[in-house]
Amino acid sequence: MMNEQVTIRPVTEADTDRIIAWRNAPSVMAHFIYRTPLTRKAHLNWLHNRVETGEVAQFVIYDGETAVGSVYLRDIDRSNQKCEYGIFIGDEDCRGKGIGTAAAKLALAYAFEQLQMNRVYLRVFADNLGAIKSYEKAGFRYEGTFRQDVMIDGVGEDIVFMAILREDWKKGE
Repeated sequence: MMNEQVTIRPVTEADTDRIIAWRNAPSVMAHFIYRTPLTRKAHLNWLHNRVETGEVAQFVIYDGETAVGSVYLRDIDRSNQKCEYGIFIGDEDCRGKGIGTAAAKLALAYAFEQLQMNRVYLRVFADNLGAIKSYEKAGFRYEGTFRQDVMIDGVGEDIVFMAILREDWKKGE
């Protein structure tokens, strides 16, 4: 799938080392609710038991010819036609350049066209304003804040919930 210079392609086992390096980078991990370092075994388990079974659709993001991160749709619930969106840009030099927004639009097209989802939602730390702005540009709408929803190093952190519905996505095409 392609959007200007940004493309996404399905993740493969050959991406394991790259995904682990990106996911374990402190600048990426700081924005994850689950902060346990990703191991090779855990990634391969995720790939074989979640991605290959269709519970997750995960892609590698490219800016031109360079792989820069990953975008995914997890907990795909076909009966309720919804899934959770997630992304990380592993290459720090590629953040803040619109790549994440472009990748989000490609992932949403996949969710609504291929997976036939009705709703795609996400969770983000309330203080991650850059990510929230990117999600809004991609079409996600604010739905609410769960105050001190998760504990990070003993501190309650607020989590913002956002979502986009198929009907809203169609209007934005």
